[in-house]
Amino acid sequence: MSRLEELKKSSKLISEAYSFAKKAHSNQRRFSGRPYFTHLIETAEYLANWGMDEQTVAAGLLHDVVEDTNITSDEIEKNFGKDIRTLVDGVTKLGQVKYLGDKTQAENLRKLILAMAKDLRVILIKLADRRHNMKTLAYMPPDKQKRIAIETMEIYAPLAYRLGMQKLSGELQDLSFPYVSPEEYKWLIEHIKEQYEDRESYLKKLKPIVEKSIKEHGISLVSIDFRAKRYTSLYKKLLMYDMDIDKIYDLVAFRIIVNDIEECYATLGVIHSLWTPIPGRFKDYIAMPKPNGYRSLHTTILGPDKRIIEFQMRTTAMHERAENGIAAHWIYKERGGKKRSRLANEREIKWLEQLRSWQKAGADSQEFIDAFKIDFLSDRILALTPKGEVIDLPYGSTPVDFAYRIHTDIGNQCIGAKVNGKIVSLDHKLNSSDVVEILTQKNKKPSASWLEFVVTPSAKDHIRNALKTNIYNRLVVHSKNQVELKIIAEDKVGLLKDISGIISRSHVNIVGIKSSQQKRGSFHIIKVNCEINNKKKILKIILKLKSLKEIKEIDYRFV
Repeated sequence: MSRLEELKKSSKLISEAYSFAKKAHSNQRRFSGRPYFTHLIETAEYLANWGMDEQTVAAGLLHDVVEDTNITSDEIEKNFGKDIRTLVDGVTKLGQVKYLGDKTQAENLRKLILAMAKDLRVILIKLADRRHNMKTLAYMPPDKQKRIAIETMEIYAPLAYRLGMQKLSGELQDLSFPYVSPEEYKWLIEHIKEQYEDRESYLKKLKPIVEKSIKEHGISLVSIDFRAKRYTSLYKKLLMYDMDIDKIYDLVAFRIIVNDIEECYATLGVIHSLWTPIPGRFKDYIAMPKPNGYRSLHTTILGPDKRIIEFQMRTTAMHERAENGIAAHWIYKERGGKKRSRLANEREIKWLEQLRSWQKAGADSQEFIDAFKIDFLSDRILALTPKGEVIDLPYGSTPVDFAYRIHTDIGNQCIGAKVNGKIVSLDHKLNSSDVVEILTQKNKKPSASWLEFVVTPSAKDHIRNALKTNIYNRLVVHSKNQVELKIIAEDKVGLLKDISGIISRSHVNIVGIKSSQQKRGSFHIIKVNCEINNKKKILKIILKLKSLKEIKEIDYRFV
C-alpha cells in the first residue's frame, strides 16, 4: 500500500481532498491520454513520501483545481479551510511564472518564486508537481519539451538544491538533460553503460567485507548500498577531465548509514584500516556542512586491484536531510500520542544572500511552519510582464516605473495599466508577483504629474527629458484643455483597447484611464482624461463610443 493510500485511510482531510479533486478533474486528460487525476495522485504521493503534513498533501491533490477547472479559491476555502486555500493559490501563482531562457534573469526568477511562495510548502508542492511533469515530458510537443526542461534545469533544480533536496535536484537535472542536450546525453549513455555495470559488480564483491568489518567493531550499521553518479553531474565532471571516464573515481560509490556522528567517524577509521586512503580526497561535511545543509563524511581509498573507490558515511537524520532537504523538517512520528518533529535544533540553512537565516523554532508543527515563512527582499519588487518576464524594481514602484523599465517608448506612451487583470491608477503601488500590463497610445506624451509618484531615477529622467520640448510642456501647462469622459459599460475583455482606439483615431491624446466596478452587477465605471477643449469634437467622439454595444452611458466634464 502506498503512503498516500495509508494517509487517505487515516486522514479525513486527505480523503475528502482526494474525492473533491477526482470529481473536479473527471473529464480531463493529460497529453499522454491518461486521466488528469493521475498527475495529482503522483504529486501528492511524492509529498506524502517526503513526510509532509496533511494540509500539504491535501493541497497537492488540489493544486490544479483553481487553474484548470471552474472551482474557485473561495470554494477551496469553504471546503478545506484558509490554510489550504493559501497553498493552492500560491501554487497557482507560481504557474504564471515562465522562464524565457535569459540566464541573467534566472536568479531574479528564483528570488521571485521564493517571494511569491511566502510559505515554503508552496515551493515543495511545486517541486513535486514539476517532478511528475518531467517524468511525463515525452508526451508534450517538442517545443514545450525543451522550454520546460530548460526552465527545470535553470530554475527548479537549483531551488531544490538550495532547499537541501539534493536527490530531487539531481533527479530534475537528469530528467531535463536529454531534452536540453540530446546529443551529449546520447553520447554519455553509449559510453558509460559498461563502466557502470563493471564498477557495480566490483563493489558487490567488496560489500560483504565492509559489512563484516563494521559489525566486528561494534558499529550499528543501518544500511550499506551503492550510489551511482548522476548523468548530469557526471557529464559536467567529464568536461573537466577531457571526457576520460577512467578519471571519474566516484562513478559508483558506497553509502553507509549508521546511528550517530561518533559511528560515522568510527566507520571512517574502519575503512581506512582496510584500505589505503588517497591523500587530499577526504571531505568532512559533518564538521563543515555545505551551504545548503548537506552533512556527510567522504573519503576515497585505493581498493583491491588498485581500483579507486569513494565511501560516504552519514547518520539516518543526515541521510533524510540529504534526500529530502527542508521537507525532512515535516517528518513526524508518534510520541506519547502527539506528533513531534523527528529533527531538532536544525543548523542554519544558508541560501541566497538576501534570505534571512532560518532556524527551527520548536517542536510544534504550526510554530515551525510559521517560523519558515519567507520574508525577504523587502526593499525590492519583482513584478511580471504578461509574458512572464521578471522586472526588478525598488519598493514603492508604480506602473509608470514598470513601463519605463521595459522601454522608454512604453513609458512615454503609457495611458493606463492593468495589475493582475484589473485596471489601476498610474500611481498604484506594485507588489512582488503582480502581473502588470501597460496600456499605451501612439504619440501619447508623459505628464509632469507623474514626477510626483514615480520612484525610479530612470523614469524621472525620461519624463523630464520629454517635458523639455514645447509640445510636452503644452500638455502640462494648459490643464484646462482636458476633458474627463465618464463611461458606464458592461465588463468585456478588450473594451479598454476599443475605447482608446476610437479616441486615438480621432487624433486626441489620452492623459490617463481609471476604472472601478460598481458594487452591484457587472458594470464598470471608466474615466478617461483626454487633452481636448473642442466641444464639437468631444460630441463626435462620444457618438463613436456609443457604437460599442457594451457602453450604456457616457458623460463628460472639463477639468
